[in-house]
Amino acid sequence: MKALGPAILAALALTMPAAGSPTSTPGVTATQILIGGTVPLSGQASAFGAVGPSATAYFRYVNAHGGVFGRKIKYVYRDDGYDPSRTLTETRRLVEQDKVFAIFNTIGTEHTIAIRGYLNAIKVPEVFAGTGAAEVGRGYKQFPWTMGFLPSFEGEGAIYGRYVAAHRPKAKIAVLYENSDYGNDLLHGLQRGLGKHAKQIVAKASYEVTDSDVNSQIAKLRASHADTFMLFALPTYAIQSFVQAYKLGWFPRFFVSSVSIEPTIMSIARSNTHGKETNGALSFAFVKDPTSPRWARDPALGLYRKILRRYDPGGKVSDVYNWYGMTVAYSMVDALRHAGRNPSRASLMHAVTHMNERNNPFLLPGVFVRTSPTNYFPIAKAKMVRYRKNLWVLFGPLVNPR
Repeated sequence: MKALGPAILAALALTMPAAGSPTSTPGVTATQILIGGTVPLSGQASAFGAVGPSATAYFRYVNAHGGVFGRKIKYVYRDDGYDPSRTLTETRRLVEQDKVFAIFNTIGTEHTIAIRGYLNAIKVPEVFAGTGAAEVGRGYKQFPWTMGFLPSFEGEGAIYGRYVAAHRPKAKIAVLYENSDYGNDLLHGLQRGLGKHAKQIVAKASYEVTDSDVNSQIAKLRASHADTFMLFALPTYAIQSFVQAYKLGWFPRFFVSSVSIEPTIMSIARSNTHGKETNGALSFAFVKDPTSPRWARDPALGLYRKILRRYDPGGKVSDVYNWYGMTVAYSMVDALRHAGRNPSRASLMHAVTHMNERNNPFLLPGVFVRTSPTNYFPIAKAKMVRYRKNLWVLFGPLVNPR
């Protein structure tokens, strides 16, 4: 065989990865996969911040058991204060300075939208974001590198609408909704689910995430004499709504959007209203509730407790946002494994868009993670829940939040 000349050898050297670096993919080395994201550790939605440390705890557990094909997962999450402009700043920092492989678990709809143009332009995966907005889930043609994780907000609203039409056909409905894709999607879904009963929405009021309270909105809604109240609000405003309704002597049947039904939040609302507002409230769920006796002997609860105790000792077992953090981290590990032994950003997106995860232990029985190149809503099943005294109780068959 003819010997290669110096010029050819030099050219080959430029195309080969450096020693100890088996891939040129940012964030991936022989021993580590680096991912990043933003969570609100401060600000109005700081309750959601628990998903950062709890996801980290699950990744540390996986690392202790061999990681993903021998690589350990490192997750760097930064506080964005639930401010989309900060989300973009911190995401750019993660990509350009930290050189992360992918952006994971971004919390918030506007926050996900704020960064998707940037990430799609440079083909960096933005996966399993904390949103169920139609703008994200249906935007896959223009933004194929961005996928949420939550069930469709529109679908959730439609489930409540169908329930009211079937079980409370003479209801007078009031709606408080956030003036955002999140709130508007829930409202549109509610109207769709109500069908001919949509005319029974007798009052609507919106709020901005910069508002200090929603007291005036609750007073307006109370004046409508509605007997059914759709509460499409973030945790802080949900608590305020329960308490203000109580102070005004208004006792409608509450429907609470699923992002705000965490047990501690409901406990605060319950204790400040003596249970008169919270008892009988309705919502829906797709994950198991670690506070429910129903799952006391479930292996997933034992695993959850073990991981928190070892890797996130400050995390509260009762905090369902901790449980959610592990749920989404489980799916991320699954996607990383399906991305292959030498993952690229493209192979990760192929894995993310071909999910058929039937064994996520943190999801309710019958709830799976399924995606396709034209289905960017991973969670397609849920169950309704009713608040009884101090606990959410599952009831009825699986429902489809689409």
